[in-house]
Amino acid sequence: MLKTCMRGLAFALPLFLASNLAMADPVETRQNLMKQVGAATGTLGKMLKGETEYDAELAAMSMRVLFTTPSGFITMFPEGSTTGETEAAPKIWEDKAGFDKIAMDMQNAALAALPAAGGGLEQLKGAFGSVAQNCKACHETYRVKKN
Repeated sequence: MLKTCMRGLAFALPLFLASNLAMADPVETRQNLMKQVGAATGTLGKMLKGETEYDAELAAMSMRVLFTTPSGFITMFPEGSTTGETEAAPKIWEDKAGFDKIAMDMQNAALAALPAAGGGLEQLKGAFGSVAQNCKACHETYRVKKN
């Protein structure tokens, strides 16, 4: 079931991004995108921790989500989208170039990790670190910390 869901997500996400981002509420859209990134990262993390069995197809699909999301995600921070239920830190708008760079660094790391994701657990372990480091860097700098 999870594999089917991830497969659909991996193929539908680029279509969603292309057709709906311009019309959608940016706060809601970026939150939904982050939920998809969280699900993909969680899937990979569980495999790496041995909590679930490694599945090459599911790992590759999860990494595709991490690859496809950043380029659309960074467009969801227009001026005026700082209010409401958001964890986006003001630093995003103060340092948009830095924010965009971290997102593109994550996208590039995920692209580089795509072959490894489907190439076995040991390859995934070696490749996932750089992707996760970019997630962490962005969250530390550009996300409001929850108490």
